Amino acid sequence: MSVTELRVGLIGLGMMGRHHARVIREVDGLTLAAVADAAGDPHGVADGMPVLGSVAELIDAGIDTAVCTVPTGMHEEVGLALADAGIHTLIEKPIAHSIEAGNRLVEAFTANGLIGAVGHIERYNPALQSLRERMAAGELDDIYQIATRRQGPFPARIADVGVVKDLATHDIDLTAWLAKSEYTSVAAQVTTRSGRAHEDMVAATGRLANGTITNHLVNWLSPMKERVTVVTGEKGAFVADTLTADLTFYANAVISTEWESVANFRGVAEGDVTRFAIQKREPLRVEHEKFRDAVLGVSYDVVTLQEGLNTLRTAEDLLLTARQPVDMRSA
Repeated sequence: MSVTELRVGLIGLGMMGRHHARVIREVDGLTLAAVADAAGDPHGVADGMPVLGSVAELIDAGIDTAVCTVPTGMHEEVGLALADAGIHTLIEKPIAHSIEAGNRLVEAFTANGLIGAVGHIERYNPALQSLRERMAAGELDDIYQIATRRQGPFPARIADVGVVKDLATHDIDLTAWLAKSEYTSVAAQVTTRSGRAHEDMVAATGRLANGTITNHLVNWLSPMKERVTVVTGEKGAFVADTLTADLTFYANAVISTEWESVANFRGVAEGDVTRFAIQKREPLRVEHEKFRDAVLGVSYDVVTLQEGLNTLRTAEDLLLTARQPVDMRSA
């Protein structure tokens, strides 16, 4: 790889900002050159560096790339400023607060010939990386369904979006990425139980262009933390636990039987269970390495702004269907 050292600017020093700062300092070829946050540095991310007050000051620090971890409502303003300055940028998910804002970001980075990426970090989870490779190799044959569960307590870091844009966007992105197919239809039910302005629980279903059906249970009202992806296909099912980065395969067994009613049933039987040994690298570190390599022209394996926009559009569609439910009692 090139020995070029990229000067990285980080804007947004909250909970996610501190993790990005740590990883930037650890990754070869990256130097954390400047940090900015108008609200200060509550977690001591700067570690002696001056804390700048705006994106303009960050740009003036002479950076090559930027990481944007400000609240979602500020993504457009900060992202457009960085694009106009010619700075390659990794924007935390979701890409923006609205489809229109996301479109403007896509257009700005494209027009300036820049690498723009969205931080859908689940793509770099080792369990999902291995799962995608095995799906592509045909280990399930025909794919029937991708189901996810992402549940846990309320995250104090969230202030300006609901559970759909904050958490469900992870599942929307990883599902389309695993299947290599975009959503064609979605439907959802949401509820608000925490007294906040935004939804905090969603049950969603969908269908992808390749015919795969999807199911997503997402909330931040559960007393336990769960991050599970189940892919069911012709030969069995893969279960990926992205909290532990474990991947398990449940095979469909082929068992002969003389019991006519059972023999005629076109179903499956329980077969062997295999748990795979996977090298477990930190997803955030891999994400920064991939972004670095894309900027240097070494390889191109990032979540593009267009992909981030597609994910946001699907999230908006989920919220739209939730606001327009069908009342079966009046049907």
